[in-house]
Amino acid sequence: MNSIHTRVKSKRTEHHLGAERDHFDKQQLSSISKAINSTETPVKEKHARRIILGTHREKGAFTFWSYSKGFPLGTSSLLCWKFCHVLHKILRDGHRNVLQDCMRHYDSLAETGKVWSHLHDKYGQLVSLYIKLLCKKMVFHAKHTDIPPNLEVTDDVLERAAGTDINNVFQLTVEVFDYMDVELKLAETVLRQLNSSIAVTSLTSGQCRLAPLIQVIQDCSQLYHFNVKLLFKLHACLPPDTLQGHRDRFREQFTSQKNFFNRAREMVYFKRLIQIPRLPDSPPNFLHAAALAKHVKPVVVIPENDEQPDDDDDEPEPLIEVSDAPTPSLQSQPQVDIFDQAFGPPNGGFDERDLQIESLKSELELLRMELEKVKAEAQRYVTQLKSQINSLEAELEEQRVLKQRALVENEQLRMELEATRRRNAEHESLQNTFLEADRKAQATEQRYNKLKEKHTELVASHAELLRKSADTVKMLSATQQTQEEVERTKQQLSFEVERVRQEADLKMEEQKFEMERLKRELEEKMAEVTRVKATLQSSEMTSLEVNNNMTALQAEKERLMRSVREKEAELSSLRQEAQLQQSSLQQEQQRSSRELGELQSKLKEKTSVEEQMKKKLLEEQFTLLQGTIAEAENIIQDAVAKLDDPLHIRCTSSPDYLINRAEATLGSIDKMKKGQADYLRNMEDAGGLLRSLTQFSHLAAETIVNGSATAHMAPTDQADRLTENCRGCATQSLQYLKDLKAKNTLQKADPASVRVIVQKILHLGQELRPKGMDIRQEELGDLVDKEMAATSASIEEAVRRIEEMMNQARKDTSGVKLEVNERILYSCTDLMKAIRMLVVASTDLQKEIVESGRGGASIGEFYARNSRWTEGLISAAKAVGWGATELVESADKVVLHTGKYEELIVCSHEIAASTAQLVAASKVKAGRSSKRLGVLQQASRHVNEMAANVVASTKTGQENPLFVLNAACRNVPL
Repeated sequence: MNSIHTRVKSKRTEHHLGAERDHFDKQQLSSISKAINSTETPVKEKHARRIILGTHREKGAFTFWSYSKGFPLGTSSLLCWKFCHVLHKILRDGHRNVLQDCMRHYDSLAETGKVWSHLHDKYGQLVSLYIKLLCKKMVFHAKHTDIPPNLEVTDDVLERAAGTDINNVFQLTVEVFDYMDVELKLAETVLRQLNSSIAVTSLTSGQCRLAPLIQVIQDCSQLYHFNVKLLFKLHACLPPDTLQGHRDRFREQFTSQKNFFNRAREMVYFKRLIQIPRLPDSPPNFLHAAALAKHVKPVVVIPENDEQPDDDDDEPEPLIEVSDAPTPSLQSQPQVDIFDQAFGPPNGGFDERDLQIESLKSELELLRMELEKVKAEAQRYVTQLKSQINSLEAELEEQRVLKQRALVENEQLRMELEATRRRNAEHESLQNTFLEADRKAQATEQRYNKLKEKHTELVASHAELLRKSADTVKMLSATQQTQEEVERTKQQLSFEVERVRQEADLKMEEQKFEMERLKRELEEKMAEVTRVKATLQSSEMTSLEVNNNMTALQAEKERLMRSVREKEAELSSLRQEAQLQQSSLQQEQQRSSRELGELQSKLKEKTSVEEQMKKKLLEEQFTLLQGTIAEAENIIQDAVAKLDDPLHIRCTSSPDYLINRAEATLGSIDKMKKGQADYLRNMEDAGGLLRSLTQFSHLAAETIVNGSATAHMAPTDQADRLTENCRGCATQSLQYLKDLKAKNTLQKADPASVRVIVQKILHLGQELRPKGMDIRQEELGDLVDKEMAATSASIEEAVRRIEEMMNQARKDTSGVKLEVNERILYSCTDLMKAIRMLVVASTDLQKEIVESGRGGASIGEFYARNSRWTEGLISAAKAVGWGATELVESADKVVLHTGKYEELIVCSHEIAASTAQLVAASKVKAGRSSKRLGVLQQASRHVNEMAANVVASTKTGQENPLFVLNAACRNVPL
C-alpha cells in the first residue's frame, strides 16, 4: 500500500513540476516580450520584477538569454535600448549567477554596441553608450567578485577588495573612475537630448529615455562613496604630488555628478520614483585626513510604489509551494484510483473503507512528521555548511594574511641578503687590511734579520780586534821589564781594548766606522809605543818624553771610554725598542689571527644562509613557473574544448583576424624562447619567462579558437586542414608546456614544433584571404556584373562545345561506345543547363539584395560598402566559370579516350562545390522571406542532382567491359 502511494505521489509530483515549469516559461516569455518591445514607453516595473524573480527561481539568466537571442537588437535601436534597461535591472537585482551567464554573451553584446556606434538615429548613440556601460559593469564585477553588481557593500568589504598592496588600491581607484565616467557619459547624453520641462518628461517618449537613469543614479551614488574612501586611503600612503591627477579627475566627476543629480531632482518624472541624495557644495579635501569624518555616504531611496495590474496582464504568479502536501484538486482523483485498484469497487463495506482512510491519514501524518524531520535535518546541514563556509572563509583570509606575511618575509630576506653582501664586502676589506698588516710584519721581520746580520758582523769585528789585541800584548810584554809605566800603559790599553770589544758587541752598523777609527788610533798608539821602546832602548834620556806621551794616551783612553759608554747606552735603547716592537707585532698578529678566525666562521654561516635563501628563491621561482604553466595548460585545453563544443559551431571569424593572431603568436613564441634562455642562465629570475608564457597561452588559445571559427566558413578541404592544425597546435603547445614543467626536461624544451604548426595555420589563413583586394572599390559593382556575365558566357560556350562533341561522337562512334558517350554528354549538358538556371537565379537575387539594401546610395556605393560580400560573389562566379570550362575539357578527353573518367568525376564535384559557394555568397544578405531566395535554393538542389547524374553516368561508363578492355590495351607496352 505504501509503495502504491509513493508511486502515485511521485507521478503527481513530476506532473506538477512539469506543469509548473511550463507555466514559468510561459510567464517569463510573456514578461520579457511585454518589457522589451518596439513601443516607445518605459519598461513597466512589474514586468521587470517578474523577470528578476525568474532569475532567482532558476538561479541564473538562462531563460532570459534564450528568449532574448531572437530579438533583432541590431536593427531596432528602441528595442535594443529597452533590452539594455532590463539587462541593467537584472544585473543589479537578479540572482548572483546572472553575471556569469551574461559574461558568456559579452562578445555579442559588445559587437552590437560597435554596430550602433556608427549609426546616428534617435537611439543609436544612446544604445552604444548603454552597451559600453553594461560591458564595463560586467568586466568590473567579474574581476572584483567581492563587490556585487548592485554595488551595495560595507566599508569592510571594500577594504578587503582593495587589499593591503597600495598598487592594487591605486589600480582599483582607476577602475572605479572609468566606471563612473561611462555612467556619467550616458546620463549627460540622455539629458542633452531632452530638456527638463514638464512637457517632455511627461511624454512616454521622454520617460522611455529617462527610465534607465534611475539605475544610473543608484550606481553613481555608490561609486562616489567608493572614490572618496579609496582616495583617502591612497593619500594616507602616497605623497600628494603623485595623486594630483586623481584629485583633478575626481573634481571633474564631482562637478558632473552634482549637475546631473540637480537636474534630475528638478524633473517631475523622478520625484515620484526615487529620492536623489544631495552632494556637498565642494569636494572633500583629501590632503587632510580629518576630512574623512565629515564625509556622509549618499543614500538613494526608492519609495514603495504598487502598480495596479492592467487588463492585458497575465494572471498573478502563484506562490511557490514549499510543502509537499498536495492540493485537494490534485489529491482527490488519484485516491479514488488507488482504492479502486487495491480493494475493488465499493460494495457496502463502509467500515473497512473508513479504517483504510484512517490508516492512510495516519501514514500521511507520519510522512509529514518525517518530512519535518528531514527539513530540520536539512536545516541543520545548511547551518553546518554555513559554519564550514565561514571557517573556510576565515582560513582563506588567514592564508591571504600568511601570503602577505610571506611576501614581507621574502622582502626582509632580500634585505638581509643585501646586508650580507655588504658585510661580505666589508669582510673583504678587513682581509685586505689584514694582508697589509701581514706585509708590514714581514717587513719588520726582515729589518730584524738585517739587525741580526749586523750583529754578526760586529761579533766578527770583535774577534779580529781580540787577535790584534793579543799581538799588542805580546809587543808590550817585551817592554815590561824596562819600564813599569809602559806596563801600566799596556794594561790600561788592554782594559781599553776589552771595553772596545764590549762596545763592538752592542754597536750597530753605524758605529762600525767609529770602531775602525779607534782601531787606526790604537795602531797609531802602538806604533808610538814601538817607537818609544826603540827610543828607550836607544836612550834613556827620552824617558821624560815617553811619560808625557803616556799621560796624553791616558787622557785619550778616558775619552774613548766615555764614547764607548755612550754608544753602549744607545745600543741598549735600540735593543729595548726592537723587543717592544717585536712583542707588539706578535700581539697584533695573534689578535689578527683571532679576528680572521671569527670572520671566517661568520662568513661560513652567512654563506650557508645565503645558499639556503638562494635555494628557497629558486624553489619559489620554479613553483611560480609551474603555476603559470598549469594556468597556461588550462587556457589551451579550454580553447581545444571549444573545437568540439556545439555552441561554437555558429561562431565565425575572418582570415585577416586569424592571420593577425597567428603573427602575434609567432612573436610571443620568440619572446618565450628568449625568456626560457634567460631563465636557464639565471634561474633566480623567472619574470621574463612568466610574462611570455602568459602572453603565449592567451595568443595560442585565441589562434586555436579563431582558426576553428574561420574553418566554419572555409571550403571542406581547407577547413579540415585548418581544424587539424589547430588541434596539432594545442597538442604541441601542451607538450612544450609539459617539458617546461619538469626540471629534467626544462633544458630540452623547444617551441620549434609549435612555431611550425602556427606557421601552417598562418599560411592557411593567407590562402583563405579573399583575393582581388587590389581592385578599387568603385570598380567592384562593374566587376560583379562582368564576372556574372563572363560566367554565363562560359556556361553557354560549354553547352555549345558539348553539343559539338555529341555530334562528333555520333559520327565517329557507334554501338555501346556511342551509348556511353551520349549518356555522359547528356548528363553534362543537363548540368550546364542547371548551372545556367542557378546563375540566373543568383543574378536576380543579387539585384533584389542591392535594391533593398542600397537605400539612397548608388549600386557602386552599395558594392563598395559591402566589399567583402562583393569579393565573395566575384570569387564564386570565377570558380563556377572555371569549373564549367574544366568540365568540358575533361568530357572531351573522356570521349576521345585520352583522359580518365576520374577527372570528369572530380570536375563535377568541383563545379557543385563552386555553385554551393555562389549560393552561400548570395544567401548571406538575402532576407529570409525572399521568394527569389527559394528559387535560388531550388536551383542549387537541381545542380546537385545533375552533378550526381554526371557522376553516375561516368561510373557506368567506367564499369563497361569496353572501357576495361581499352584501359588494358593502353597499359600493354608496345
